[in-house]
Amino acid sequence: MNSQDHSHSQPVHINRIRKSFGSFNAISDFTLDVAAGEFVTFLGPSGCGKSTTLKILSGLMPQDSGEIRFGDKRIDMLPANKRNIGLVFQNYALFPHMTVAENIAFGLRMRGWSHGDKKSRVDELLALVRLEGLADRRPEQLSGGQQQRVAVARALAFKPDLVLLDEPLSNLDAKLREQVRIDLRDIQRKAGQTTVFVTHDQVEALVMSDRIVLMNAGQIDQIGTPVELYATPATEFGARFVGANNLLKSRLGCEGAQRHAIVEGAAVPVGLTTISPLVRGADIWCCVRPEHISIRPSADLRPDARIVAKVTDKIYQGTTILIDLDIAGVDKMRAERPTSEASRINIGDAVHVDFEQAHAVPRN
Repeated sequence: MNSQDHSHSQPVHINRIRKSFGSFNAISDFTLDVAAGEFVTFLGPSGCGKSTTLKILSGLMPQDSGEIRFGDKRIDMLPANKRNIGLVFQNYALFPHMTVAENIAFGLRMRGWSHGDKKSRVDELLALVRLEGLADRRPEQLSGGQQQRVAVARALAFKPDLVLLDEPLSNLDAKLREQVRIDLRDIQRKAGQTTVFVTHDQVEALVMSDRIVLMNAGQIDQIGTPVELYATPATEFGARFVGANNLLKSRLGCEGAQRHAIVEGAAVPVGLTTISPLVRGADIWCCVRPEHISIRPSADLRPDARIVAKVTDKIYQGTTILIDLDIAGVDKMRAERPTSEASRINIGDAVHVDFEQAHAVPRN
């Protein structure tokens, strides 16, 4: 299948799902539409309800109310084995006594596929996940990344309406995770497969998703593309959870058409590039990403410098350096600059600081 072939995928409609455990509301009014072939990630901290929602989707746990449809067909009343869902878990759950080919074909055998159809589909999937030539190996003869791809191939084998991935990269080391993220995204696009992925890792969510559902305390905090969640978070929670951010306690001000943040303790207003639609009153957080803080060293300090800061620390990261700043009267901030640029800036320097972009979210 090419990336535009969604003939085996279904749009998923989740309408007002609720789930409580005693007096604890695990999920409240969860509503989401996933397009056929879309890769959607549930992102959030432990206990936010993302895994509970996944279990309800898969049929491993009943909801208290609400409904789920694949296309026009309501499926939440069906048992898990009747929902036509492919599942990939953290531990892959491969059968150790079976070969790669037998693992991939397991679901096909259970569904009564003929020998010829099984072999053809397994060969197709081995090519898709780049494991040709390894059909006769057992799981213990494979690397962690290869085992992961076998688990994905098995989930895709019977052409499910939906594939669910439950933190499937959490057991891999950091370097391998980077590669497998790209592998998984590539496989999903080529298969045109509707996919819901659960993770607490924001980098995974940003790299892999068409859209991200950010969850907090059993509710949807924001739904958007990776760019939308990173560049224009809707809430303080989103601004703090997705990527590094500096949040400055501020009030919203206006000069003509230009809205700006009046930062507590600072003598100058900060121009706002974007403002969350949830901002209602004047109390805001002015959010500035570390990479949007430009720094001029003390030699370039002009008499009209608007914001002057003292460099308190430098943290080397290879291609970039984190620079901790102390701005008089304002919270401490952290900037991130290319290593070549940051080499001119030293701990103890007075520097001139500018904010290239700033975003406002409500302060409750």
